[in-house]
Amino acid sequence: MVPPADYFVHESSYVDDGARIGRGSKIWHFSHVMPGAVIGERCNLGQNVVVMPGTRIGNNVKIQNNVSIYEGVELEDDVFCGPACVFTNVLNPRTHVARKREYLRTLVRRGASIGANATIVCGVTLGEYAFIGAGAVVTSDVPAFALMVGVPARRVGWMCQCGERLPLADHRAACAACGAGYDETDGQLRMTAPPKGGNPS
Repeated sequence: MVPPADYFVHESSYVDDGARIGRGSKIWHFSHVMPGAVIGERCNLGQNVVVMPGTRIGNNVKIQNNVSIYEGVELEDDVFCGPACVFTNVLNPRTHVARKREYLRTLVRRGASIGANATIVCGVTLGEYAFIGAGAVVTSDVPAFALMVGVPARRVGWMCQCGERLPLADHRAACAACGAGYDETDGQLRMTAPPKGGNPS
């Protein structure tokens, strides 16, 4: 596939016919985007990234080196995937048992960040602006803005949409960096005041 002028593919990488790449996206060394994959605008795929058929990647997504996006995985806008983070799509794989009809959906909501070497077990949803620490293993759904660490991952705090840890007091928090305000209710965090510069576009 010859890339048009509105996105970049390094000469060592492959973009198969039938893949869709958005304007301004960049695909770097030794990567492979397969037929049926959809990649949005202004995305950056690092070295040795594989994007399988049937996957969807939103706009302004950054995927660092050595990450595979398997069928069943969807990344919304502004998601960050750290180096060598891992997605799966089958809970009980066996090489001698075909389980392609058993792929589970994994949804990473807008603005979420996944740290280096973290593992996201299939069938979960990461909430908006969730922050998964390096090396964590996520085995269940993650609330929006949650800071998750450990094996298995557990919530140890909350993160602002700008990426700063929030100091929670009396179930309320205000970000010292951007001014956004938050309330915590029943284990969920919601933004109650936008950042001083407005919500991210």
